[in-house]
Amino acid sequence: MSTKDFIEKDYYKVLGVPKDATEAEIKKAYRKLAREYHPDANKGDVKAEERFKEVSEANDVLADPKRRKEYDEARALFGNGGFRPGAGGRGGPAGFNFDLGDLFGGAQGGGAGAPGAGGFGGGLGDVFGGIFNRGGAGPGTRTQPRRGQDIESEVTLSFTEAVDGATVPLRMSSSAACKACSGTGDKNGTPRVCPTCVGTGQVSRGGGGGFSLTDPCADCKGRGLIAETPCEVCKGSGRATSSRTMQVRIPAGVSDGQRIRLRGKGAPGERGGPNGDLYVVVNVDKHPVFGRKGDNLTVTVPVSFTEAALGGEIKVPTLGGPAVTLKLPAGTPNGRTMRARGRGATRKDGTRGDLLVTIEVAVPGELSDKAREALEAYREATAGEDPRAELFQAAKGA
Repeated sequence: MSTKDFIEKDYYKVLGVPKDATEAEIKKAYRKLAREYHPDANKGDVKAEERFKEVSEANDVLADPKRRKEYDEARALFGNGGFRPGAGGRGGPAGFNFDLGDLFGGAQGGGAGAPGAGGFGGGLGDVFGGIFNRGGAGPGTRTQPRRGQDIESEVTLSFTEAVDGATVPLRMSSSAACKACSGTGDKNGTPRVCPTCVGTGQVSRGGGGGFSLTDPCADCKGRGLIAETPCEVCKGSGRATSSRTMQVRIPAGVSDGQRIRLRGKGAPGERGGPNGDLYVVVNVDKHPVFGRKGDNLTVTVPVSFTEAALGGEIKVPTLGGPAVTLKLPAGTPNGRTMRARGRGATRKDGTRGDLLVTIEVAVPGELSDKAREALEAYREATAGEDPRAELFQAAKGA
């Protein structure tokens, strides 16, 4: 990420979110735009591909709390005119006057044993170093390896797969070295060293106040090389959109909406840099019988009035296993929850949660003559009982 990107690019505007947007709002906006402009959905559309890269770049910064903080600090510090030199070698943002040596932990003149402002010897230098030299290099040195971009994808699992875990194929598109030119950017594979940056990929410019800022070289686009005969596939950039399918193991017990991080499974790095990470957002389909509450599964089981009143044993289905038998106490009320231990979702430590069984007393819609006679006899036998007596008494007391 270059200085110019941090100062001039409005990543909040790119994602269409306010500057005080929460992580959830940023994530939602990115996923919507990424789906809209994804190369797989816009084959051959160069503008959509560029927009996808722009959205991904904005998300890389704003989705990372540390990088977002650095970005906000850089925009606040330089966004309104940057550093302006003042009298006596003093300078600062518009309206301020302070000694840069105090900020950077050393005298600007760079006396014996004192680091110069350009060295950022402590203080805000740590912040600026993270902003301006992320993956970059100073004058006279080779550009350092660059970490690959993080990739986010989605996968939809059945309820059972989410509980037990599953290995699923995942197709991803990311920026990688162009296969046609082996990442050189030159059709013949023989690029020349950029004379402007002498192969470093970056150039320094004065930032005022006795220090310099580093930007990617405009002539070679930060690559350090210039293609004599640009590759027709990547247009001399050395990078192209690559699609690949990989088998991803989703651990047991994942929940709907969970975001899983797979280290090193993102876009390939440049110049020997490490790969980015892959983030997989899991969507879980609903089950017609079972539900979920944390590590526990839930199920509602209908019982007859006689089973609830007299008690007995009932069989309860489990997810992917044999039925279990539960003892129903006499006088079990409607809505009571019972527990079948070890029949729930798999936890991270390999143990399983419980199956929570909610009792629902079933009322028959139709009765046979014999059943109706039996219920009439029961009503006569319990005619003196009023199940709502305590309700009215409590209402009066309140």
